[in-house]
Amino acid sequence: MNVVFIILSVLIVLAAILLIAVVLLQNSKGDGMASNFVAGNQTFGVRQTADILEKITWGLVAFILVISVVSSFTMGSRKGQIDVTDKIETVAPDAQPEFPAAPIQQEAPTSENN
Repeated sequence: MNVVFIILSVLIVLAAILLIAVVLLQNSKGDGMASNFVAGNQTFGVRQTADILEKITWGLVAFILVISVVSSFTMGSRKGQIDVTDKIETVAPDAQPEFPAAPIQQEAPTSENN
């Protein structure tokens, strides 16, 4: 694999973990994890904290989207890769698969009655 692709994949995983944490910190209709951080809400204000968390959420989503698209371009094409369509196109159309001419005959097992 390409080293750049691996680095970008690690960045996507880290951003996804941060996104999970930020979403869990946001206020929900009920009591979310954000209710545990009362001191932070009193310092910055409830509305400002929600705005910051929302901006971080959208920023992480955009980051993951952009890095995912960029990482798809870093894979590129490999020179040693086998192309199956070339092999299919070069097969002669009149070629028939080889099957055995007749089934193999086997002797029936004999049973001894004592």
